[in-house]
Amino acid sequence: MTRWYPLAESDDDFLCYAEFRFARTVEVPVAAEHVWAAFSADDALVSFSRSITAAEWTSPRPFGVGTTRTVTVGHGAASLRERFYRWDGESRMTFTVDAANRPGLRRFAEDVALEPIAGGTRFTWTFAVEPGPGLAPLLAASRPLLLKATRGFAEGAARRAESGARGGAR
Repeated sequence: MTRWYPLAESDDDFLCYAEFRFARTVEVPVAAEHVWAAFSADDALVSFSRSITAAEWTSPRPFGVGTTRTVTVGHGAASLRERFYRWDGESRMTFTVDAANRPGLRRFAEDVALEPIAGGTRFTWTFAVEPGPGLAPLLAASRPLLLKATRGFAEGAARRAESGARGGAR
C-alpha cells in the first residue's frame, strides 16, 4: 500500500511569493479554447511532458473547483494528488497538491492562465514549490534544470494546442 505524505494547502499568495517559483509565458497562434482543451484532456500532461508519465483525473466530468487528479512523475518515481481550487471556464485553472507519495515537499501548486490576444492566446504557467529542509539544497542546485523543464512544459503545451487546433495528432 502506498504511503502518502500530506502537504500544506497552497493559495495565490504562495504562487506569487514562493522561493522556488517558475513562471513561463508563451504566445500560441490559436484561440483560448484550444489551449484550454490541451490542458484539460485526459492525456494532456503525458502528451507534452516527458517527465510526466501518467495522469489520472479522479473526479468525474464536468471538471471544476474541487476536481482532483493524480499525476506520476518519472515512471513511478513520485506521484502527486492534486486538487483544483480555481477552474474559471476557459481562462484559468489552479491547483494545490494535497499529498505526495515521497517525503520532502511542504507545499506545491500550479496555475495556468489564458489571455486572448490578437491572433491567439497568451498563456502563463506558474509552478511554485516549498521544499522541506532536506530537499531545499537540491532544488536550489537544480534551478537551471527546473527553468529548462518548465520552459519545455510550456512549449510542449503550446505545440499540443496548435496541433489540436489543426486537428492533428499530438
